[in-house]
Amino acid sequence: MKKIDGHMHLEYGDLSVEYVMEFVNRAKEVGLDKIQILDHTHRFKEFYHLYDDLREIEVQRKWLDNPQYKFHNTLDEFIALKNEVQAMDLGIEVAFGLEICYVPGQEELIRDIVSKHDFDFLVGSIHSIDGRLYDMGFSKSILWDVIDTNTIYKRYYEIVFELVKSDLFDQIGHVDTIKMFNYYPTYDLTETYKEFARLCKEHHVIVENNTGASFRYGHSDIGLNKELLKILRDNGNEMITASDSHRPFEVGTNIDKIYEATML
Repeated sequence: MKKIDGHMHLEYGDLSVEYVMEFVNRAKEVGLDKIQILDHTHRFKEFYHLYDDLREIEVQRKWLDNPQYKFHNTLDEFIALKNEVQAMDLGIEVAFGLEICYVPGQEELIRDIVSKHDFDFLVGSIHSIDGRLYDMGFSKSILWDVIDTNTIYKRYYEIVFELVKSDLFDQIGHVDTIKMFNYYPTYDLTETYKEFARLCKEHHVIVENNTGASFRYGHSDIGLNKELLKILRDNGNEMITASDSHRPFEVGTNIDKIYEATML
């Protein structure tokens, strides 16, 4: 089986072959056979209006209003980089895609944009719940400390199910990272996890076992929580290992620790 890191970003660097090679070289150092590079859609000008709902809250509007990292490149530039890198003999497979911030009701906008470009794969991820980011330092003040945790989890998984059923995506990003700040519901998630597994299999969506919540945010789970991982394995879901690295030195982090449990 190929050893894969299925989720990494060029977010803090430029769209250049030189910067990609830092990720490639690190991947080869840690023994990977394949990497998947996917930048967030908030890097690209074409997706500006995908984030309109977030701009209703001032702290999120300020986060988005950062021309150094937000909406400063075009998808044509990204595809040009993809073509240049993939024409090289690198000794490792390098795929290029997008991590699309899924927003319910924006399916046609997403479909229209991505249909104009040739990506190897598309990852759908949820970073916000009805206009409120759940994974930022300021998220506690706008979401976790003002809305009931059970309500947040129930709505989050409703959106997860919509994402999967949209048939827009090949892969779902870090579905379990909702746990990152150690807020948990008081109700049992077993049936929710089973429905998630069923839908992903039905719609041919690959599930990430993503290590980012551990090494980037200090969560005790290295990847998916044990119950969700067991349900996915028992259901025969296709999974992929992923680090969610944002810098070259993070590539492959903890992949060895979750690889055997992930790859059926």
